[in-house]
Amino acid sequence: MFKEVKEFDYITIAEAKELMEKIAEERQKRAELLFETRRALKHLRTFAKLPADKAKELVEELLKLPQVPNKEIAVKLVDIMPRIPDEVRVIYAKEKITLSPEEIEQILDVIDRYR
Repeated sequence: MFKEVKEFDYITIAEAKELMEKIAEERQKRAELLFETRRALKHLRTFAKLPADKAKELVEELLKLPQVPNKEIAVKLVDIMPRIPDEVRVIYAKEKITLSPEEIEQILDVIDRYR
């Protein structure tokens, strides 16, 4: 049996963690969590750098910058929380956008406000 994707949206690791916590809580009431669910939850807990509400807020703030063209990049920036310009450049490596040092600093300044 195949499941159909009815809706798709990019979400941060923090938002995924929040969703998985709810799913795990519901499933634990019925039975023990599957190995895969436990591993996924452990991964999300390890790598989520912000609470879900702050992560969502940061995505929205980054999307207001002209050099952040879409939600996919904004989510990557929030998940990685780069600290140095080279980390930002890596995120943009496959994009057809070349950022100036000032634009990179602007991104880093916004991210730094959420640390």
